Amino acid sequence: MNTESTNSGTAKKFLTALKSRDWIQLKSILKEDAVWTLPGKSLISGEAVGADAIIRRAQTIVNFGVNFELKHILLGRDGAALSLHNTARRGELILDEHLATVMDISDGRITYIKTYLSDIDLVNAFFVAGSTN
Repeated sequence: MNTESTNSGTAKKFLTALKSRDWIQLKSILKEDAVWTLPGKSLISGEAVGADAIIRRAQTIVNFGVNFELKHILLGRDGAALSLHNTARRGELILDEHLATVMDISDGRITYIKTYLSDIDLVNAFFVAGSTN
């Protein structure tokens, strides 16, 4: 059974793992069959199925030099949501994105991640193959 404290801790571990590039920690909080959906048609869009695919997506995001600013952690009975402000620069292109990453959590591990974006077109333009920082 989840508690709000467990959900908050799992959400914080997810963000900390992204920021520190700690893929072992990230894998430890993901169910092996977890799924992460992200809208758009960019390099990071679509459905990442399985812990290894989620880690590859996370690695792609950080390789583009994204800075993650936590605004709020929102808690629910069966999960948590991160309200984030992500920024990055690639040449003249500036990523300035507000998003919510919603996580379904079971027994302290993430089963499903859904990301909602404020500007899908910007994400599509920023995350293109061959353009990492």
